[in-house]
Amino acid sequence: MQIGRVAGTVVSTAKEATLEGRKFLVVRILDLDAKDTGAYVVAVDAVGAGVGEVVLVASGSSARMTEATKDRPSDAVIMAIVDSWDVEGQTKWRKHDG
Repeated sequence: MQIGRVAGTVVSTAKEATLEGRKFLVVRILDLDAKDTGAYVVAVDAVGAGVGEVVLVASGSSARMTEATKDRPSDAVIMAIVDSWDVEGQTKWRKHDG
């Protein structure tokens, strides 16, 4: 899993039939100090995330294990919206702090 911030949306009117009705989001990957790594991923949104939110992204075969992506051609899925995270007892990011 990776932590990222939703940076934008992807609109696709023509797509594989099993992906109809699914929302695609561009996620900017963050390091454990909430700093931008420069990496991006396009992920299927399984939880109703929005632009600016910090999310957890699963990739590879794990990306096809949510209700929204089961048996669908997906390599990345947003499967949680993050409220906060701590590393070695230190709070690195909290939703209400931005």
